Amino acid sequence: MGIYGKTSDNVSMPYQFAARTRKTPRSFIREILKVTERPEIISFAGGLPDPALIAVKEIAEAARLVFENEGAAALQYATTEGYAPLREFVAGRYRRRLGLDASPDEILITSGSQQSLDLIGKVFIDAGEAVAIERPGYLGAIQAFSLYEPTFCPVPLGEDGPDTGALADLLQEKKIRLFYGVPNSQNPSGITWSEEKRREVAALLREAGAVFVEDDAYGELRFSGDPMTPVKKHLPEGTIMTGSFSKIAAPGMRLGWIYAEKEVIDLLTVAKQATDLHTPILTQRILARYLADNDIDAPIRRICETYRRRCDLMGGLIDDLFPEEVTHTRPDGGMFIWATLPAGISSLDLFERGLAENVAVLPGVPFYTDGGGTDTLRLNFSNATDERIEEGIRRLARVLRTYA
Repeated sequence: MGIYGKTSDNVSMPYQFAARTRKTPRSFIREILKVTERPEIISFAGGLPDPALIAVKEIAEAARLVFENEGAAALQYATTEGYAPLREFVAGRYRRRLGLDASPDEILITSGSQQSLDLIGKVFIDAGEAVAIERPGYLGAIQAFSLYEPTFCPVPLGEDGPDTGALADLLQEKKIRLFYGVPNSQNPSGITWSEEKRREVAALLREAGAVFVEDDAYGELRFSGDPMTPVKKHLPEGTIMTGSFSKIAAPGMRLGWIYAEKEVIDLLTVAKQATDLHTPILTQRILARYLADNDIDAPIRRICETYRRRCDLMGGLIDDLFPEEVTHTRPDGGMFIWATLPAGISSLDLFERGLAENVAVLPGVPFYTDGGGTDTLRLNFSNATDERIEEGIRRLARVLRTYA
């Protein structure tokens, strides 16, 4: 089945696309964001950091210094693995913050964490391969992996992490190549895995010989307490970690990374060479300069304090204004609250009714690989002021009352 374009001679030319392209879902979030761009709409649908918390002046100064002192090198081709000082920064932060014995040779700089997922899919997933994923799971990973035609095997997510009994059964029934999860402030649910669940998952995967893809995009956004122990600490030779500067520096720079054993990084590097040769060296050098000249922990503290306040505000308003049948998670970090609606209310219908009131939410449907989610929705609290959170939740409460 082809799509036809016209040549200059007005002759139809057939384009036959690979079958896998028809199996890859569009980004539900990107489609919804098109609808919510109008300024009068209060949107809880996206997953954007607060732009007011981006260190614009400091990054601008870093850019000035890069152009002044290393401009030609910053505009030249570079190595696929990434800028050495930036890789050293990532490895050093793993050593200091999480006690992981990371080296720069185990770090691959990517064009955002989304490219990390694409490269992992490219290297690890064959068509029909069984891939385990949380239920609900991060839709960015669902979309990235879908291009490689896996068989998704969802693992139910409870209040403290995956259902390890269900995971154990799944590992016995199927040959699982890898299990993808977000242990810290999971997207979409906001749930953080308990230390016990982290150890249990590591033990199960070690016994089954399966790889864990540990997406730690939100690990730095913990509202209080010490960092949680990464699963990689319990499964050092079977875990691939991904991270992102989008949540703690600037998403527009499109900089993320993969942390894995050297042999894995070598294969991922070859896959990246076939994709884009290297992540833009200009943004890498600017970020490295910014990180060298500034204490990144100070803005991270401001981000966490702001997001904690907004999370508490949104959760409290939901408790006070929504019907008591509505339940929601109580995140200890990250950017999202996950709500479950009363029986009979569709989140897709609520989305449509909400738009009529100039408020947008993200229905939970695209976070499920096996159907479901029609009674769930994700609410983003990071990219709205306190005033807009209060007004937006009041609008949603009015919409919910229309169902009564």
